[in-house]
Amino acid sequence: MPERVRSYLREHTNPPVFVTSGLIAIILVALGAVFPGRFGAAAEDFQKFITTYFGWLYILSATFFLVFAGAITCSRWGRIRLGPDDAREEYGTWSWISMMFTAGMGIGLVYYGVAEPLNDFMHPPVGEGGTRGAAEQAMNYTFFHWGLHPWAIYVVLGLALGYFSYRKGLPLRPASALYPLIGERINGPVGHLIDILAVFGTLFGLATSIGIGATQIGAGLQTLFGIPNDTLVEVLIIAAVEVVAITSVMLGINAGIRRLSVINMWLALALCAFVFVAGPTLFLLDSMATDTGYYLQHLPQTSLTIFTTRQGHDFQATWTLFYWGWWISWSPFVGMFIARISYGYTIRKFILGTLLIPTGFSIVWFVVFGESALHRVLTGSDRVLADASAPTALFVLLEQLPTGKVISLIFSVIAIVVVTLFFATSSDSGSLVVDILTNGGDPHPIWQQRMFWAITEGVIAAVLLVAGAATGGDPLSALQTAAITSGLPFCVVLLLMCLSLFLSFTGERVPRIPGEVVVAPQPDRIVPVTDGAAQEPGRTNGGVPAPQQVHTGGLQGHES
Repeated sequence: MPERVRSYLREHTNPPVFVTSGLIAIILVALGAVFPGRFGAAAEDFQKFITTYFGWLYILSATFFLVFAGAITCSRWGRIRLGPDDAREEYGTWSWISMMFTAGMGIGLVYYGVAEPLNDFMHPPVGEGGTRGAAEQAMNYTFFHWGLHPWAIYVVLGLALGYFSYRKGLPLRPASALYPLIGERINGPVGHLIDILAVFGTLFGLATSIGIGATQIGAGLQTLFGIPNDTLVEVLIIAAVEVVAITSVMLGINAGIRRLSVINMWLALALCAFVFVAGPTLFLLDSMATDTGYYLQHLPQTSLTIFTTRQGHDFQATWTLFYWGWWISWSPFVGMFIARISYGYTIRKFILGTLLIPTGFSIVWFVVFGESALHRVLTGSDRVLADASAPTALFVLLEQLPTGKVISLIFSVIAIVVVTLFFATSSDSGSLVVDILTNGGDPHPIWQQRMFWAITEGVIAAVLLVAGAATGGDPLSALQTAAITSGLPFCVVLLLMCLSLFLSFTGERVPRIPGEVVVAPQPDRIVPVTDGAAQEPGRTNGGVPAPQQVHTGGLQGHES
C-alpha cells in the first residue's frame, strides 16, 4: 500500500475498522450482484434459523431495555448531564426532536402507517381476522412495534455513547461504552470487533429503510402517474434520492440534515392533519384514547408473550422479530446520532424526551392513518383498501378520502416528498454515523468519507432488493433478513452496555439540586449542598478514569 494511502488512513480513519468494514461490504455487494438468487435464498434460510432459535432473546431483551430506561429515569442518576455539570443543551427542543425523529423511524411510519394496521387486522396473531376484536389487536400490536420498546433500544445506545463520550472523555464509538468491562481493550481487536458489528448493523438497518422508501416512492409514482413499479425503477429511485442525500452531506449538519429534518417534520404534520380532518375525525378522537389505554393496559402481557401456535409464531416472526431486529440493527445509527445532538441534556430529560415524544407522535400517526383505514373497511363494503399492498395502501387511502381528486392528488404528492426527504436525511445521517464508527470516534468526519458511505448504503439497498426479487418472492424479504441477522450479535452488545452503564453510574458523583441538604459524617450536622460539586482528584467512576479533558460541545462548528 502506498505511503500516502497509509498516511491518509492513519489520519482520517481507524484503519482496522474502516478497511475491514469496507472490504466486507464490497464483498457482500459483489456476491449479491453476481448471485442474487442464491444470495436471497441463503438469507431466507438464515432468517428462519434466527427466528426459530433466538426469537426469545429478542422479545425478552427489548422488554429489559424498556425497564432499564425507566429505572434509570426514576433514579438519582437522572440528574447527571451528558457533559460536564455546567454543560448546556446545544440544540433547541424542536430541532432536537425533528432530527431525532426523522433519523429514528421516518420512512417506516409513512410506509406502515396504513399497511400494518390493515395487515394485523386481516391476519391477527390470535383469533379470526376481519373482526372488531382483530381491529383492537391490530392497533395494540402496531403501537407495540412502534412505541416505547424501539425507542428504549435507541435510548440504551444513545445514553451509553453520550455519557462515556461527553462526560468521560472517551471516543464517540460503541466500544467506548464497554470501558468499565474491558478497559483499554476497547482500542484493541475486541473493541474493533464491536465497532465493526455496529457498522454492519447500521448499514443493513439503513438498507432496509432505504429499500422500503424506494418501494413506496415507486408505488406512489405508479398510482399517480402510471409509471411501472418494478425492481429496476426502485433501483433508479435509490440512485436519484442518494443524489439528494449526497448534496445534504456536502452542506453539513446545520445546513443539510437539520433544515431537511425540520422541513420534513412540518410536511409530515401537514399530511397527518389533512387525513385527520378529511377522515372520520370524531371516531379518531375516540380511538386516540381507547387505543392508547388498551396499549398501556396490555403492555406487560404483550411485551412478554412468545407465541407457540403456528398462527402466532408466523405473525411474531414476520412482524415483531423483524421489528426488534431492525431497531437493534439501527441502534448504532440512531443511538449515535441522538447522542451527537444531545450534548448538555440531563439523562432524565434525554430518556423522557427520547421515549415519550416520538412514542406519542407515533401513536397519533397510527391512529390517524391506521384507524381511518380500519374505519373504512369495517363500515363499508369496498375491498380495495383491505386488499391493498403495503407500498400502495397509503395512496389508496388518500384516494378514498371524500376530498375530491385534486386535493387527494396534492397530498399524495406531499406523501412522496415526505418519504423522499425521510430517505435523504436517513442516508445522510447514516453516512455520518458510519464514518464516525470507522474513523475511531471523531465527531467531525470529512465529507468525502461520508459521501463514500452514503453511496455504499444505497448500493447495498439496491443489491438486497434485487436479491429479494430474484427469489421470486417479496423483494423486501432479503432486506428484512439483513435487519434481523445483523441485530442478533448487537443485541448481546446492548445488554453488556446496560451492565457497563450501571457499573459506571454506581461510582458517579451525582450533581445535587440547589438547596438540597445532606447528612454529613457527623450525625448532628446538616450541610447544604449546591450544584456543580467538583470531582475529587484521582477519583474513578465505575472503572472509568476521570478524563483529563472532556468534550466541550456536541456539533459546534460542524459544517463539513
